[in-house]
Amino acid sequence: MIRVLIADDQGMVRTGFTTFLSAQPDIEVVGEAGDGREAVERAAVLRPDVVLMDVRMPVMNGLEATKELLSREASPKVLILTTFDLDDYVYAALRAGASGFLLKDASAAQLAEAVRVVAAGEALISPAIIKRLIHEFARLGEARPPSGRRPEELAGLTERETEVLTLVAQALSNQEIARKLYVAEQTVKTHVGRVLTKLGLRDRAQAIVFAYETGLVRPGN
Repeated sequence: MIRVLIADDQGMVRTGFTTFLSAQPDIEVVGEAGDGREAVERAAVLRPDVVLMDVRMPVMNGLEATKELLSREASPKVLILTTFDLDDYVYAALRAGASGFLLKDASAAQLAEAVRVVAAGEALISPAIIKRLIHEFARLGEARPPSGRRPEELAGLTERETEVLTLVAQALSNQEIARKLYVAEQTVKTHVGRVLTKLGLRDRAQAIVFAYETGLVRPGN
């Protein structure tokens, strides 16, 4: 079972999401929270696998709560809830460690699938979100904002792993990367796993940010 905590300051949204997810045989909603601080506190007790996190909440917003949650050991995956796919918080949420984004008007099927994807360690980032990320780097006027990440960190990757990371940063799925490189999908999955391990990254979302911040992928390329 995938254990889920829902954090949103609107009771009707929490109720709706709980109803949708509770109907799934492999998902269990273990709790709800009305603000970011409560989400952090409840997550510490309930130990969910995935937290559905609204951004705009009182007491502590979703970004602050995400940072605090992911700074702890055995932290859950965080799926950001947003009203618009080009929300101004997209870049900050990715850098905070969020594993993906979900529109609040998503269907029940999309909601359940998003939880499964994130719980499995994949990133849920649409092409529109990737464009937003690229735009943000271009706006900053450099490929790597102050982040402490350096190009030499890529030195430990093999040529093939570097190639795979570049394609991951373009938001390609394992299947798409496999077709592009003429290899088996399982081979791509293995390469992605090694990249994440070598770079100390949590998931594909962090890998995408890493690729841009080290200059491996540059806006416009």
